[in-house]
Amino acid sequence: MQVCILMASPRREGNTNALRIPFQEELERLGHRVSCHWLYDLDIRPCTACRTCQRDWTGMHCAIRDDVPQLAEEILQCDLLVLATPIYAWYCTPPMKALLDRLVYGLCKYYGEKKGPSLWKGKRVAILTTCGYPPEKGADLFQEGVRRYCRHAQLQYCGMLAERHLGYDIPFMDPEKEQRARAFARTLAET
Repeated sequence: MQVCILMASPRREGNTNALRIPFQEELERLGHRVSCHWLYDLDIRPCTACRTCQRDWTGMHCAIRDDVPQLAEEILQCDLLVLATPIYAWYCTPPMKALLDRLVYGLCKYYGEKKGPSLWKGKRVAILTTCGYPPEKGADLFQEGVRRYCRHAQLQYCGMLAERHLGYDIPFMDPEKEQRARAFARTLAET
């Protein structure tokens, strides 16, 4: 299985990355190929709703010349897409949101003169996230947004692992979180 992780944390040594490491290690231990893209390192501009992408149903074909079209090609090739983001103000970070906006328009050909296909129909999507509130109050809105996004784009939503940050004076990672990250990886690998 080819796994593409979209890492939307601005901090390379942050909590979301600490959770990603055992998750990715477990997938690789199981023999899966994993790529990780740090979204803050990429040029990801917001969608301008020009609808250029709707004129050609063979690929993304975005008018914006940044890193998104190339990333979209890799996403189209993967078996599992993992959205890894800290939750800021009840939603993902800005580069993740900009990327999700661009992908839904660029890969779903629903918005032109004629309704076309979803180029990534059936793609499996999972969430790996960290937040400062209990997940049911901190990550729930993002999870619901991704569920709706998946329904709209005809993607297969596969679940979320959300772990809470209890405060800056308390270490984030512990053996239980690591165990849950590895278990989530195994669950995704089995389905």
